[in-house]
Amino acid sequence: MEAARSVVIVGGGIAGVSTAVALRSGGFLGEITLVDAGEFPYDRPPLSKDYLAGKQDLEQVALQPQSWYDDNAVRLRNLASVTALRPGHRAVELSDGKLLAADRIVLATGGHAARPPIPGADSPRVHVLRTAEDADALRKAMLPGARLLVVGAGLIGAEAASTALGLGCEVTLVDPVAAPLAHTVGRDVATWLHGLHTERGISVVTAGVESFADTAAGVEVRISGEDESRTFDAVLLGVGMTPETSLAEEAGLETDQGVVVDAGQTTKTPAVLAVGDSTRRRIHGALLPRAEHWEAAQHDGARAAATILGVPRPAPTSSWFWSDRHGLHLEAVGKIAGAGTTVVRGAIGDPSFSVFGVTGGRVVGAVAVDEPNAVRAARRLIDRSIVVDPHRLADPSVDLRKLLRG
Repeated sequence: MEAARSVVIVGGGIAGVSTAVALRSGGFLGEITLVDAGEFPYDRPPLSKDYLAGKQDLEQVALQPQSWYDDNAVRLRNLASVTALRPGHRAVELSDGKLLAADRIVLATGGHAARPPIPGADSPRVHVLRTAEDADALRKAMLPGARLLVVGAGLIGAEAASTALGLGCEVTLVDPVAAPLAHTVGRDVATWLHGLHTERGISVVTAGVESFADTAAGVEVRISGEDESRTFDAVLLGVGMTPETSLAEEAGLETDQGVVVDAGQTTKTPAVLAVGDSTRRRIHGALLPRAEHWEAAQHDGARAAATILGVPRPAPTSSWFWSDRHGLHLEAVGKIAGAGTTVVRGAIGDPSFSVFGVTGGRVVGAVAVDEPNAVRAARRLIDRSIVVDPHRLADPSVDLRKLLRG
């Protein structure tokens, strides 16, 4: 295709903003327009933590200050939405019927918080947490002494439960899985993490939810396996997200539980790229799962920008995510589950520790609590495929940077 002179980015999450950042830092001199439904693009991770707790306002979690858009000649079309893609006309159509010219269109549409088909899940007392508006509504219900049920103990549910506890709520956390996150951080760490909720005063139930019903006393909840219902003042559903693919589907792009893209984030239509939580990459013929983490979306933006610029894509790196709960900071890289050997540095549950998954003498995953330097070193070990001595890896007195030298 010919070089792009104009790019329209649909969606102002981390994936969309990262695309704009990478384009400008990569030397793109054409027009960039970022269309976002909100007042301005903001970061989502704080929504379950400091923003939900009232410690930060929306401006404090903005992805970029307003001056950045002006300084980098990125036209921000806020409080607007795209209703149709017109790649054949090199344009997108806005909700007011206006067309925006675009040699390249980048879909960064994200998704919506999932509401499972549980009777009563549409009650206004049953909340989700994906947007600032969601967090604002939930925060009004999180008064000291309020009875809050959190359904789902993944990242969002666990973090929101911790925040609610800190605000003085009476919190119950229900999940059918005994050790959530075991598939990413390993069963031992996942079991310890989940056990923290009970230690800190949250009531944990390993079960599913059958129904919700509004009553004068609150939300009546039927929990699987329990003879009697329980009543709560509010409920939070933290059960994942549904990708927003309607624009792609209506434009005839390939979708399969997400917008399907190639290694460079390009859809079946070369003029349209897609990035972020709503995408699935096809690599060497295999369709990968959606990668719904902050840094993964950031990397999508960098790849899309490289494709538009016609330059080599950034080198791939192992996946990484973080979580904050109960005053502890967890980071994980790669994947421990399924590793041949587990190496513990320190002791699980100590003030700071790290755990490494090792296969064939090489680190394939790591998780650390209050020890970010260990994860940074582990990531380099994974990316460089360095053979390590497990005894030195386990020894807290050994500087992990020395292991990088092989």
